[in-house]
Amino acid sequence: MPFLVTLSVLAVFFLILSKFKSFLSKPVHRLPPGPPGLPIIGNLHQLDASDLSDHLWRLSTRYGPIMSLRLGLIQTLVVSSAEMAKEVLKTKDLVFCTRPLLTGPKTISYNNKDVAWSPYSEYWREMRKICTLHLFSLKKVNSFGLVREDEVFAMINTIKTEISTKQEVNLSEIVMILMTNITFRVAFGKRPYVYGDEQPEARRFHELLLECQALLVNFYYRDYFPLMGWLDKLNGSITRLEKNFKEMDECYQELIDEHLNQNRPNKIQDDMVDTLLQLKQDSDFSIELTFDHIKAMLMNILLGGTETSASAVVWAMTLLIKNPESLKKVQHELRHVMGNKGKVQEDDLYKLNYLKAVIKETHRLYPVAPLLMPRESRDRCVLDGYEIPKKTLVYVNIWAVGRDPKCWERPEEFKPERFVDSRVDYKGNDFEFIPFGSGRRGCPGMSMGAVMVELALSNLLYSFDWEIPEGTKEISTLPTAGTVSHKKDALRLVAKVYDNGCMD
Repeated sequence: MPFLVTLSVLAVFFLILSKFKSFLSKPVHRLPPGPPGLPIIGNLHQLDASDLSDHLWRLSTRYGPIMSLRLGLIQTLVVSSAEMAKEVLKTKDLVFCTRPLLTGPKTISYNNKDVAWSPYSEYWREMRKICTLHLFSLKKVNSFGLVREDEVFAMINTIKTEISTKQEVNLSEIVMILMTNITFRVAFGKRPYVYGDEQPEARRFHELLLECQALLVNFYYRDYFPLMGWLDKLNGSITRLEKNFKEMDECYQELIDEHLNQNRPNKIQDDMVDTLLQLKQDSDFSIELTFDHIKAMLMNILLGGTETSASAVVWAMTLLIKNPESLKKVQHELRHVMGNKGKVQEDDLYKLNYLKAVIKETHRLYPVAPLLMPRESRDRCVLDGYEIPKKTLVYVNIWAVGRDPKCWERPEEFKPERFVDSRVDYKGNDFEFIPFGSGRRGCPGMSMGAVMVELALSNLLYSFDWEIPEGTKEISTLPTAGTVSHKKDALRLVAKVYDNGCMD
Protein backbone atom coordinates (compact mmCIF):
# COMPACT_ATOMS: atom_id res chain seq x y z
CA MET A 1 0.00 0.00 0.00
CA PRO A 2 2.78 2.60 0.83
CA PHE A 3 4.38 1.76 -2.53
CA LEU A 4 1.11 2.48 -4.37
CA VAL A 5 0.69 5.80 -2.53
CA THR A 6 4.26 6.80 -3.39
CA LEU A 7 3.72 5.78 -7.01
CA SER A 8 0.52 7.84 -7.19
CA VAL A 9 2.22 10.91 -5.73
CA LEU A 10 5.12 10.59 -8.21
CA ALA A 11 2.69 10.18 -11.10
CA VAL A 12 0.82 13.34 -10.09
CA PHE A 13 4.10 15.21 -9.66
CA PHE A 14 5.29 14.34 -13.15
CA LEU A 15 1.92 15.21 -14.65
CA ILE A 16 2.07 18.62 -12.98
CA LEU A 17 5.67 19.06 -14.10
CA SER A 18 4.78 18.24 -17.70
CA LYS A 19 1.84 20.66 -17.56
CA PHE A 20 4.12 23.34 -16.10
CA LYS A 21 6.72 22.77 -18.84
CA SER A 22 3.97 23.06 -21.42
CA PHE A 23 2.89 26.32 -19.78
CA LEU A 24 6.46 27.65 -19.91
CA SER A 25 6.87 26.63 -23.53
CA LYS A 26 4.01 28.86 -24.66
CA PRO A 27 4.97 31.99 -26.62
CA VAL A 28 6.58 34.57 -24.34
CA HIS A 29 4.51 37.74 -23.98
CA ARG A 30 5.74 41.12 -22.85
CA LEU A 31 3.66 41.06 -19.69
CA PRO A 32 3.18 43.99 -17.30
CA PRO A 33 5.53 44.10 -14.29
CA GLY A 34 4.67 42.22 -11.12
CA PRO A 35 6.18 40.54 -8.08
CA PRO A 36 8.37 37.51 -8.88
CA GLY A 37 6.68 34.19 -8.16
CA LEU A 38 7.70 30.63 -7.43
CA PRO A 39 7.69 27.68 -9.83
CA ILE A 40 4.28 26.03 -10.26
CA ILE A 41 2.38 28.06 -7.62
CA GLY A 42 3.37 31.46 -9.03
CA ASN A 43 2.27 34.32 -6.74
CA LEU A 44 -0.40 32.45 -4.77
CA HIS A 45 1.73 32.40 -1.62
CA GLN A 46 2.07 36.20 -1.69
CA LEU A 47 -1.64 37.04 -1.57
CA ASP A 48 -3.24 38.10 1.71
CA ALA A 49 -6.77 36.68 1.44
CA SER A 50 -7.91 38.48 4.62
CA ASP A 51 -7.71 41.90 2.90
CA LEU A 52 -6.90 41.14 -0.72
CA SER A 53 -7.95 44.45 -2.31
CA ASP A 54 -5.78 46.46 0.12
CA HIS A 55 -2.86 44.05 -0.34
CA LEU A 56 -3.07 44.32 -4.15
CA TRP A 57 -3.31 48.11 -3.89
CA ARG A 58 -0.08 48.24 -1.90
CA LEU A 59 1.60 45.96 -4.43
CA SER A 60 0.41 48.26 -7.23
CA THR A 61 2.14 51.24 -5.63
CA ARG A 62 5.40 49.34 -6.29
CA TYR A 63 4.68 47.62 -9.61
CA GLY A 64 2.32 50.08 -11.26
CA PRO A 65 -1.37 50.51 -12.16
CA ILE A 66 -1.32 47.46 -14.45
CA MET A 67 0.25 44.51 -12.67
CA SER A 68 0.89 40.93 -13.71
CA LEU A 69 0.50 37.93 -11.38
CA ARG A 70 0.47 34.20 -11.97
CA LEU A 71 -1.94 32.23 -9.81
CA GLY A 72 -0.94 28.62 -10.33
CA LEU A 73 -1.27 28.12 -14.09
CA ILE A 74 -3.57 31.14 -14.54
CA GLN A 75 -2.12 34.37 -15.91
CA THR A 76 -3.70 37.24 -13.98
CA LEU A 77 -3.90 41.00 -14.47
CA VAL A 78 -4.69 43.55 -11.74
CA VAL A 79 -5.77 47.05 -12.81
CA SER A 80 -5.46 49.81 -10.19
CA SER A 81 -5.96 53.20 -11.87
CA ALA A 82 -8.86 55.08 -13.44
CA GLU A 83 -7.02 55.31 -16.77
CA MET A 84 -6.42 51.54 -16.97
CA ALA A 85 -9.93 50.81 -15.70
CA LYS A 86 -11.29 52.85 -18.60
CA GLU A 87 -9.17 50.84 -21.03
CA VAL A 88 -10.48 47.53 -19.68
CA LEU A 89 -14.12 48.49 -19.04
CA LYS A 90 -14.75 50.81 -22.00
CA THR A 91 -12.10 51.05 -24.72
CA LYS A 92 -11.45 47.28 -24.80
CA ASP A 93 -14.68 46.21 -23.12
CA LEU A 94 -15.45 43.70 -25.88
CA VAL A 95 -12.13 41.93 -25.19
CA PHE A 96 -12.58 41.85 -21.40
CA CYS A 97 -16.36 41.37 -21.03
CA THR A 98 -16.53 37.64 -20.38
CA ARG A 99 -16.29 35.73 -17.09
CA PRO A 100 -13.84 32.99 -16.08
CA LEU A 101 -15.35 29.53 -15.56
CA LEU A 102 -14.57 29.05 -11.87
CA THR A 103 -15.76 26.12 -9.77
CA GLY A 104 -17.71 28.00 -7.06
CA PRO A 105 -19.69 30.37 -9.31
CA LYS A 106 -20.28 27.66 -11.93
CA THR A 107 -21.93 25.37 -9.37
CA ILE A 108 -23.88 28.01 -7.47
CA SER A 109 -25.20 29.56 -10.72
CA TYR A 110 -26.56 26.31 -12.20
CA ASN A 111 -23.70 25.98 -14.67
CA ASN A 112 -23.51 29.73 -15.37
CA LYS A 113 -27.20 30.16 -16.20
CA ASP A 114 -27.39 33.48 -14.33
CA VAL A 115 -26.51 36.96 -15.62
CA ALA A 116 -23.64 37.86 -13.26
CA TRP A 117 -21.34 34.86 -13.90
CA SER A 118 -22.48 33.82 -17.37
CA PRO A 119 -19.74 34.10 -20.05
CA TYR A 120 -20.30 36.73 -22.73
CA SER A 121 -22.50 35.20 -25.44
CA GLU A 122 -25.88 35.51 -27.13
CA TYR A 123 -27.33 33.69 -24.12
CA TRP A 124 -25.91 36.30 -21.71
CA ARG A 125 -27.29 39.13 -23.85
CA GLU A 126 -30.79 37.62 -23.61
CA MET A 127 -30.53 37.20 -19.83
CA ARG A 128 -29.26 40.76 -19.48
CA LYS A 129 -32.25 41.92 -21.53
CA ILE A 130 -34.59 40.17 -19.10
CA CYS A 131 -32.93 42.05 -16.22
CA THR A 132 -33.03 45.49 -17.79
CA LEU A 133 -36.52 45.26 -19.34
CA HIS A 134 -38.43 43.20 -16.79
CA LEU A 135 -36.68 43.07 -13.39
CA PHE A 136 -34.79 46.35 -12.91
CA SER A 137 -36.44 48.82 -15.27
CA LEU A 138 -37.18 52.23 -13.77
CA LYS A 139 -40.91 51.43 -13.82
CA LYS A 140 -40.34 48.14 -11.98
CA VAL A 141 -38.02 49.70 -9.40
CA ASN A 142 -40.53 52.49 -8.70
CA SER A 143 -43.39 49.98 -8.37
CA PHE A 144 -41.79 48.63 -5.18
CA GLY A 145 -41.40 52.05 -3.54
CA LEU A 146 -44.12 51.39 -0.95
CA VAL A 147 -42.47 48.08 -0.01
CA ARG A 148 -39.14 49.82 0.65
CA GLU A 149 -40.77 52.61 2.65
CA ASP A 150 -42.85 50.16 4.68
CA GLU A 151 -39.78 48.16 5.70
CA VAL A 152 -37.62 51.20 6.47
CA PHE A 153 -40.31 52.78 8.66
CA ALA A 154 -40.81 49.44 10.44
CA MET A 155 -37.06 49.36 11.14
CA ILE A 156 -37.16 52.88 12.60
CA ASN A 157 -40.07 51.99 14.90
CA THR A 158 -38.23 48.84 15.99
CA ILE A 159 -35.15 50.85 16.95
CA LYS A 160 -37.34 53.22 18.96
CA THR A 161 -38.79 50.27 20.83
CA GLU A 162 -35.39 48.67 21.40
CA ILE A 163 -33.68 51.76 22.80
CA SER A 164 -36.30 52.00 25.54
CA THR A 165 -34.87 48.77 27.00
CA LYS A 166 -31.37 48.45 25.52
CA GLN A 167 -28.38 50.74 25.74
CA GLU A 168 -26.97 49.84 22.33
CA VAL A 169 -28.32 49.14 18.86
CA ASN A 170 -26.65 46.47 16.74
CA LEU A 171 -26.92 48.37 13.46
CA SER A 172 -25.14 45.69 11.44
CA GLU A 173 -27.80 43.15 12.36
CA ILE A 174 -30.83 45.40 12.06
CA VAL A 175 -29.79 46.81 8.67
CA MET A 176 -29.15 43.28 7.34
CA ILE A 177 -32.69 42.30 8.45
CA LEU A 178 -34.04 45.39 6.69
CA MET A 179 -32.32 44.65 3.38
CA THR A 180 -33.26 40.97 3.55
CA ASN A 181 -36.91 41.86 4.12
CA ILE A 182 -36.95 44.35 1.23
CA THR A 183 -35.25 41.93 -1.15
CA PHE A 184 -37.53 39.04 -0.19
CA ARG A 185 -40.68 41.10 -0.58
CA VAL A 186 -39.54 42.44 -3.95
CA ALA A 187 -38.38 39.04 -5.19
CA PHE A 188 -40.81 36.64 -3.50
CA GLY A 189 -43.67 38.70 -2.12
CA LYS A 190 -43.03 37.55 1.46
CA ARG A 191 -41.29 38.89 4.53
CA PRO A 192 -38.83 36.49 6.22
CA TYR A 193 -38.11 38.49 9.39
CA VAL A 194 -40.34 40.06 12.00
CA TYR A 195 -38.27 42.37 14.18
CA GLY A 196 -37.76 41.03 17.67
CA ASP A 197 -39.11 37.58 16.75
CA GLU A 198 -36.69 34.68 16.21
CA GLN A 199 -37.69 32.78 13.09
CA PRO A 200 -35.62 29.62 12.51
CA GLU A 201 -36.47 29.37 8.79
CA ALA A 202 -35.34 32.93 8.07
CA ARG A 203 -32.15 32.47 10.10
CA ARG A 204 -31.40 29.22 8.27
CA PHE A 205 -31.82 30.84 4.87
CA HIS A 206 -29.60 33.75 5.84
CA GLU A 207 -26.90 31.32 7.02
CA LEU A 208 -27.17 29.53 3.67
CA LEU A 209 -26.67 32.85 1.86
CA LEU A 210 -23.58 33.63 3.94
CA GLU A 211 -22.19 30.16 3.20
CA CYS A 212 -22.98 30.66 -0.50
CA GLN A 213 -21.08 33.95 -0.45
CA ALA A 214 -18.04 32.26 1.09
CA LEU A 215 -18.11 29.36 -1.37
CA LEU A 216 -18.17 31.70 -4.37
CA VAL A 217 -14.68 32.95 -3.47
CA ASN A 218 -13.34 29.77 -1.88
CA PHE A 219 -10.03 28.43 -3.23
CA TYR A 220 -10.44 25.36 -5.43
CA TYR A 221 -7.33 23.57 -6.68
CA ARG A 222 -8.98 22.63 -9.97
CA ASP A 223 -9.27 26.32 -10.94
CA TYR A 224 -5.52 26.95 -10.75
CA PHE A 225 -4.04 23.42 -11.00
CA PRO A 226 -6.39 21.41 -13.24
CA LEU A 227 -4.59 18.12 -12.58
CA MET A 228 -4.98 18.52 -8.82
CA GLY A 229 -8.76 18.81 -8.73
CA TRP A 230 -8.90 15.60 -6.70
CA LEU A 231 -7.61 17.60 -3.72
CA ASP A 232 -10.91 19.53 -3.67
CA LYS A 233 -12.69 16.27 -2.96
CA LEU A 234 -10.05 15.18 -0.47
CA ASN A 235 -10.27 18.37 1.62
CA GLY A 236 -14.07 18.47 1.54
CA SER A 237 -14.45 21.63 -0.55
CA ILE A 238 -16.59 19.99 -3.23
CA THR A 239 -18.79 18.23 -0.66
CA ARG A 240 -19.37 21.53 1.12
CA LEU A 241 -20.15 23.28 -2.19
CA GLU A 242 -22.58 20.59 -3.35
CA LYS A 243 -24.32 20.55 0.04
CA ASN A 244 -24.91 24.30 -0.05
CA PHE A 245 -26.12 24.14 -3.66
CA LYS A 246 -28.60 21.36 -2.82
CA GLU A 247 -29.99 23.24 0.20
CA MET A 248 -30.28 26.52 -1.72
CA ASP A 249 -31.95 24.71 -4.60
CA GLU A 250 -34.57 23.28 -2.23
CA CYS A 251 -35.30 26.78 -0.87
CA TYR A 252 -35.67 28.23 -4.38
CA GLN A 253 -37.96 25.37 -5.39
CA GLU A 254 -40.19 25.91 -2.34
CA LEU A 255 -40.56 29.58 -3.25
CA ILE A 256 -41.33 28.76 -6.89
CA ASP A 257 -43.89 26.12 -5.84
CA GLU A 258 -45.63 28.70 -3.67
CA HIS A 259 -45.93 31.00 -6.68
CA LEU A 260 -47.26 28.22 -8.88
CA ASN A 261 -50.10 27.70 -6.41
CA GLN A 262 -53.09 29.45 -7.98
CA ASN A 263 -54.63 29.90 -4.52
CA ARG A 264 -51.57 31.63 -3.09
CA PRO A 265 -52.79 33.88 -0.24
CA ASN A 266 -51.89 37.53 0.44
CA LYS A 267 -50.69 38.36 -3.06
CA ILE A 268 -50.79 42.15 -3.47
CA GLN A 269 -48.64 42.74 -6.56
CA ASP A 270 -46.46 40.74 -8.94
CA ASP A 271 -42.99 40.11 -7.54
CA MET A 272 -39.88 39.05 -9.45
CA VAL A 273 -40.68 35.34 -9.29
CA ASP A 274 -44.10 36.08 -10.81
CA THR A 275 -42.38 38.05 -13.58
CA LEU A 276 -39.89 35.28 -14.33
CA LEU A 277 -42.59 32.58 -14.31
CA GLN A 278 -44.68 34.67 -16.70
CA LEU A 279 -41.68 35.05 -19.01
CA LYS A 280 -41.13 31.30 -18.85
CA GLN A 281 -44.70 30.76 -19.98
CA ASP A 282 -44.92 33.21 -22.88
CA SER A 283 -41.32 34.27 -23.54
CA ASP A 284 -40.50 35.82 -26.88
CA PHE A 285 -36.78 35.57 -26.13
CA SER A 286 -34.45 33.36 -28.14
CA ILE A 287 -33.86 31.08 -25.11
CA GLU A 288 -36.39 28.86 -23.43
CA LEU A 289 -36.46 29.67 -19.72
CA THR A 290 -36.37 26.71 -17.32
CA PHE A 291 -36.66 26.56 -13.55
CA ASP A 292 -32.85 26.38 -13.36
CA HIS A 293 -32.62 29.72 -15.23
CA ILE A 294 -35.08 31.24 -12.75
CA LYS A 295 -33.20 29.87 -9.74
CA ALA A 296 -29.88 31.18 -11.06
CA MET A 297 -31.41 34.65 -11.45
CA LEU A 298 -32.85 34.47 -7.93
CA MET A 299 -29.36 33.74 -6.62
CA ASN A 300 -28.11 36.96 -8.25
CA ILE A 301 -31.00 38.99 -6.81
CA LEU A 302 -30.58 37.66 -3.27
CA LEU A 303 -26.80 37.98 -3.05
CA GLY A 304 -26.76 41.29 -4.90
CA GLY A 305 -29.70 42.85 -3.07
CA THR A 306 -29.08 42.02 0.57
CA GLU A 307 -25.35 41.90 1.26
CA THR A 308 -24.27 44.90 -0.83
CA SER A 309 -26.96 47.35 0.32
CA ALA A 310 -26.57 46.42 3.99
CA SER A 311 -22.80 46.77 3.75
CA ALA A 312 -23.06 50.26 2.19
CA VAL A 313 -25.36 51.57 4.95
CA VAL A 314 -23.17 50.17 7.74
CA TRP A 315 -19.99 51.62 6.20
CA ALA A 316 -21.69 55.02 5.82
CA MET A 317 -22.78 55.05 9.48
CA THR A 318 -19.30 53.92 10.53
CA LEU A 319 -17.58 56.73 8.64
CA LEU A 320 -20.05 59.34 9.87
CA ILE A 321 -19.69 58.37 13.52
CA LYS A 322 -15.89 58.66 13.08
CA ASN A 323 -16.32 62.09 11.47
CA PRO A 324 -18.68 64.09 13.73
CA GLU A 325 -18.61 67.25 11.60
CA SER A 326 -19.91 65.38 8.57
CA LEU A 327 -22.53 63.68 10.76
CA LYS A 328 -23.79 67.05 12.02
CA LYS A 329 -23.83 68.47 8.51
CA VAL A 330 -25.89 65.64 6.96
CA GLN A 331 -28.34 65.65 9.88
CA HIS A 332 -28.72 69.41 9.60
CA GLU A 333 -29.58 69.05 5.91
CA LEU A 334 -32.10 66.30 6.60
CA ARG A 335 -33.84 68.10 9.44
CA HIS A 336 -33.87 71.43 7.65
CA VAL A 337 -35.27 69.99 4.42
CA MET A 338 -37.75 67.60 6.07
CA GLY A 339 -38.83 69.85 8.93
CA ASN A 340 -41.41 68.14 11.14
CA LYS A 341 -42.52 65.64 8.51
CA GLY A 342 -41.40 62.76 10.73
CA LYS A 343 -39.98 60.50 8.03
CA VAL A 344 -38.10 60.61 4.74
CA GLN A 345 -39.96 59.19 1.75
CA GLU A 346 -38.53 58.30 -1.64
CA ASP A 347 -40.01 61.42 -3.21
CA ASP A 348 -37.84 63.48 -0.84
CA LEU A 349 -34.51 61.93 -1.74
CA TYR A 350 -33.74 64.18 -4.71
CA LYS A 351 -33.54 67.18 -2.32
CA LEU A 352 -30.78 65.66 -0.17
CA ASN A 353 -27.56 66.63 -1.92
CA TYR A 354 -25.20 66.24 1.02
CA LEU A 355 -26.66 62.83 1.91
CA LYS A 356 -25.94 61.67 -1.64
CA ALA A 357 -22.40 63.04 -1.32
CA VAL A 358 -21.94 61.06 1.93
CA ILE A 359 -23.01 57.85 0.17
CA LYS A 360 -20.70 58.50 -2.78
CA GLU A 361 -17.77 59.19 -0.48
CA THR A 362 -18.55 55.95 1.37
CA HIS A 363 -18.51 54.02 -1.91
CA ARG A 364 -15.17 55.63 -2.80
CA LEU A 365 -13.44 54.67 0.44
CA TYR A 366 -15.20 51.38 1.19
CA PRO A 367 -16.70 49.98 -2.02
CA VAL A 368 -18.86 46.96 -1.27
CA ALA A 369 -17.23 44.99 -4.12
CA PRO A 370 -13.63 46.28 -3.93
CA LEU A 371 -12.30 44.06 -6.75
CA LEU A 372 -15.48 44.10 -8.84
CA MET A 373 -16.24 40.69 -10.34
CA PRO A 374 -13.39 38.99 -12.22
CA ARG A 375 -13.25 39.19 -16.00
CA GLU A 376 -11.37 37.16 -18.57
CA SER A 377 -9.79 38.26 -21.84
CA ARG A 378 -11.54 36.73 -24.86
CA ASP A 379 -8.55 37.27 -27.10
CA ARG A 380 -4.96 38.46 -27.07
CA CYS A 381 -4.63 42.26 -26.91
CA VAL A 382 -2.20 45.06 -26.15
CA LEU A 383 -2.82 47.16 -23.05
CA ASP A 384 -0.63 50.15 -22.25
CA GLY A 385 2.08 48.67 -24.45
CA TYR A 386 1.98 45.25 -22.77
CA GLU A 387 0.80 42.02 -24.36
CA ILE A 388 -2.14 40.42 -22.58
CA PRO A 389 -2.66 36.75 -23.51
CA LYS A 390 -6.05 35.23 -24.24
CA LYS A 391 -7.87 33.80 -21.16
CA THR A 392 -6.05 36.13 -18.75
CA LEU A 393 -7.95 36.57 -15.48
CA VAL A 394 -8.58 40.30 -14.88
CA TYR A 395 -9.37 42.13 -11.64
CA VAL A 396 -10.23 45.83 -11.50
CA ASN A 397 -9.25 47.05 -8.04
CA ILE A 398 -11.62 49.95 -7.36
CA TRP A 399 -10.38 50.01 -3.76
CA ALA A 400 -7.07 51.21 -5.22
CA VAL A 401 -8.72 53.57 -7.72
CA GLY A 402 -10.60 55.26 -4.88
CA ARG A 403 -7.30 55.91 -3.10
CA ASP A 404 -5.37 57.15 -6.12
CA PRO A 405 -3.88 60.61 -5.36
CA LYS A 406 -3.94 61.34 -9.11
CA CYS A 407 -7.74 61.29 -8.95
CA TRP A 408 -8.49 62.42 -5.41
CA GLU A 409 -7.06 65.16 -3.20
CA ARG A 410 -6.13 63.71 0.21
CA PRO A 411 -7.69 60.37 -0.76
CA GLU A 412 -7.44 58.81 2.72
CA GLU A 413 -9.76 61.46 4.22
CA PHE A 414 -13.53 61.08 4.48
CA LYS A 415 -14.65 64.27 2.79
CA PRO A 416 -18.18 64.18 1.28
CA GLU A 417 -17.74 67.82 0.16
CA ARG A 418 -15.65 66.57 -2.78
CA PHE A 419 -18.90 65.27 -4.35
CA VAL A 420 -21.03 68.36 -3.65
CA ASP A 421 -21.66 70.21 -6.93
CA SER A 422 -19.59 67.54 -8.69
CA ARG A 423 -20.70 65.83 -11.88
CA VAL A 424 -18.91 62.63 -10.91
CA ASP A 425 -21.50 59.86 -10.60
CA TYR A 426 -21.56 56.09 -10.14
CA LYS A 427 -23.34 55.28 -13.42
CA GLY A 428 -20.14 53.98 -15.02
CA ASN A 429 -18.93 56.96 -17.07
CA ASP A 430 -16.48 58.39 -14.51
CA PHE A 431 -13.79 55.76 -14.15
CA GLU A 432 -12.28 57.22 -11.01
CA PHE A 433 -15.58 56.24 -9.33
CA ILE A 434 -17.18 52.97 -10.48
CA PRO A 435 -18.64 51.19 -7.41
CA PHE A 436 -21.25 49.45 -9.61
CA GLY A 437 -18.80 48.62 -12.38
CA SER A 438 -19.11 49.84 -15.97
CA GLY A 439 -19.55 48.70 -19.53
CA ARG A 440 -21.46 45.61 -20.62
CA ARG A 441 -20.98 43.91 -17.24
CA GLY A 442 -22.05 46.86 -15.09
CA CYS A 443 -24.52 46.05 -12.30
CA PRO A 444 -28.11 45.90 -13.72
CA GLY A 445 -29.60 46.44 -10.23
CA MET A 446 -27.75 49.73 -9.64
CA SER A 447 -30.87 51.94 -9.40
CA MET A 448 -32.60 49.53 -7.01
CA GLY A 449 -29.54 49.32 -4.76
CA ALA A 450 -28.99 53.08 -4.74
CA VAL A 451 -32.52 53.94 -3.61
CA MET A 452 -32.48 51.24 -0.89
CA VAL A 453 -29.31 52.70 0.60
CA GLU A 454 -30.47 56.33 0.37
CA LEU A 455 -33.86 55.64 1.96
CA ALA A 456 -32.46 53.56 4.83
CA LEU A 457 -29.57 55.90 5.67
CA SER A 458 -31.65 59.09 5.45
CA ASN A 459 -34.25 57.78 7.92
CA LEU A 460 -31.63 56.50 10.36
CA LEU A 461 -29.93 59.91 10.40
CA TYR A 462 -33.15 61.92 10.47
CA SER A 463 -34.87 59.97 13.25
CA PHE A 464 -32.01 59.52 15.73
CA ASP A 465 -28.95 61.14 17.21
CA TRP A 466 -26.09 58.62 17.26
CA GLU A 467 -23.19 58.21 19.67
CA ILE A 468 -20.35 55.78 20.36
CA PRO A 469 -21.15 53.53 23.35
CA GLU A 470 -19.50 54.50 26.61
CA GLY A 471 -16.20 52.71 27.05
CA THR A 472 -15.66 52.22 23.31
CA LYS A 473 -12.39 53.89 22.39
CA GLU A 474 -12.54 53.57 18.63
CA ILE A 475 -14.81 52.15 15.93
CA SER A 476 -12.94 49.58 13.84
CA THR A 477 -12.88 49.82 10.05
CA LEU A 478 -11.42 46.38 9.36
CA PRO A 479 -13.25 44.75 6.42
CA THR A 480 -14.17 41.11 5.91
CA ALA A 481 -12.76 38.98 3.09
CA GLY A 482 -15.01 37.96 0.19
CA THR A 483 -16.76 39.36 -2.85
CA VAL A 484 -18.69 41.78 -0.61
CA SER A 485 -16.73 43.83 1.91
CA HIS A 486 -18.57 44.05 5.23
CA LYS A 487 -17.40 45.75 8.40
CA LYS A 488 -15.66 42.92 10.28
CA ASP A 489 -16.98 43.83 13.73
CA ALA A 490 -20.67 44.57 14.22
CA LEU A 491 -21.45 48.30 14.40
CA ARG A 492 -23.00 48.96 17.81
CA LEU A 493 -24.13 52.51 18.59
CA VAL A 494 -26.25 54.39 21.11
CA ALA A 495 -29.36 55.97 19.55
CA LYS A 496 -31.48 58.80 20.96
CA VAL A 497 -34.79 59.73 19.35
CA TYR A 498 -34.71 63.12 17.65
CA ASP A 499 -37.55 65.33 18.99
CA ASN A 500 -39.10 65.99 15.61
CA GLY A 501 -38.35 62.57 14.18
CA CYS A 502 -41.44 60.71 15.40
CA MET A 503 -43.12 58.45 12.88
CA ASP A 504 -46.78 59.00 12.09
